[in-house]
Amino acid sequence: MERERGPFTQPISPSAIAEQTAEREQAVADGETTLGSAHPETLTARGTLARAYQYLGRSAEAVELHEKNLPLREESLGPDHADTLESRHDLAVAYRSLGRTADAIALHEQNLTVQERLLGPDHPATMATRAALAAAHQAAGHSAQALSGYQEALADQERVLGPDDPQTIHTRANMAAAYAADGRLPASIALHERNLAARERDLGPDDPDTLAAQHGLAKSFAAAGRLVDSVPLLERTLAGRERVLGPGHPDTLASQDALATAYTAAGWFDQAITRHLATVADAAAVLGAGHPETLTFRANLAGAFHRAGQPDEAIALLEPIVAEREQLLGADHPDTLASRDALAAAYARAGRLTEAIALHERNVADLGRLLGHDHPATLTARANLAAAYGRADRLPEAITLQQQVLAEREQLLGPDHPTTLTSCNNLAAALARSGQLREAIELYKRAHAGRKRVLAVDKHDEMDRACNAFSPKPGAITRPRPPNAA
Repeated sequence: MERERGPFTQPISPSAIAEQTAEREQAVADGETTLGSAHPETLTARGTLARAYQYLGRSAEAVELHEKNLPLREESLGPDHADTLESRHDLAVAYRSLGRTADAIALHEQNLTVQERLLGPDHPATMATRAALAAAHQAAGHSAQALSGYQEALADQERVLGPDDPQTIHTRANMAAAYAADGRLPASIALHERNLAARERDLGPDDPDTLAAQHGLAKSFAAAGRLVDSVPLLERTLAGRERVLGPGHPDTLASQDALATAYTAAGWFDQAITRHLATVADAAAVLGAGHPETLTFRANLAGAFHRAGQPDEAIALLEPIVAEREQLLGADHPDTLASRDALAAAYARAGRLTEAIALHERNVADLGRLLGHDHPATLTARANLAAAYGRADRLPEAITLQQQVLAEREQLLGPDHPTTLTSCNNLAAALARSGQLREAIELYKRAHAGRKRVLAVDKHDEMDRACNAFSPKPGAITRPRPPNAA
């Protein structure tokens, strides 16, 4: 999800951000001393400082300042005043970043009711609140509400403000991220490409919003298996964010994590783990160890350990992550379910099959209930359950489930999508283990041909690793050169 633009004047640089933040802190201190805590100028200065803190990842400090401002503005200006609405919006955004999504949704809904009544549905502020409410639903894991909210807000913004208005582009970026989370990758990529072209033209290559568009596009490329496109773009985005925002900025950390995740998908595990470790350490220092983004970075580090054949290290990370996400986000949040599924897969790889199967079966049931039987996340969980059945020598169950997942991925994603080809390969492995060699060979040939045709896999393709296909792996990918390769 793309963050709101920070309150810093151009040109942006780490030194300029630090200088302007210090100026805002001094303005608040001066206002409280000379004018009083509730003076309108003090409230304005405090809100500006809180937005700066939010942009820098200092969300708890931002919440503290916004919570101080909102009741003062409600008391002095009334609940429907524009400045009160601004304070309520800012507090909702800060709550959302800390995982307090129910509080964020309630505040956005309150604002939306007021704005629709006073300003009308087509006022820019009303449309922005509708998009912000969709973002809060997305953060809460309410994918259907988020997508419908984004679609409504974007259609109105394009009609009223125009397709290249900054507000329109921001909503389009978040809708693209929601599409990616829902497995609708071609649509996500198309929206990100449109945004990037507009921002490069209007803002230039080093603007933070341009870099955000690059980041979103690169992540969607990676999700689609297009690592030859994703990795160079992520490396360029990371360098740009380090230069413009600084190495410890939350957006910089997000790009470093995304690049490490792409390295994992490419099989460059040493480079991936090194980057993930650095990202987790920096995020814990900047955001806090229990911040939702830090938890995501820790989960991605666990994924790199798992893929590198170190399931015990993955388990050590994932067990506390599952507990922390359940407490922060709830047991049914998609991030909680994703980390629980990853933990089950690590249990399976470590030979703890009884625990793995029980956890996978619980996850499949929960995801099916919450997202639907054929949602991409549910299909991944079912594929991982099939893999665990295979490891436990429950081959008939594994084969049946792999066949179902393959058929549904063919229908949902198409026959040559990388994830579909992974299912093809995994079904082949299960059939081979059960002695159905003719059927297995045909599926292996299909997976091999599909990857060569669509993804241009080089000579180190998945056929060389067919015996290991029962471990769930993402599809083969177009392979960029590893870091520091000749």
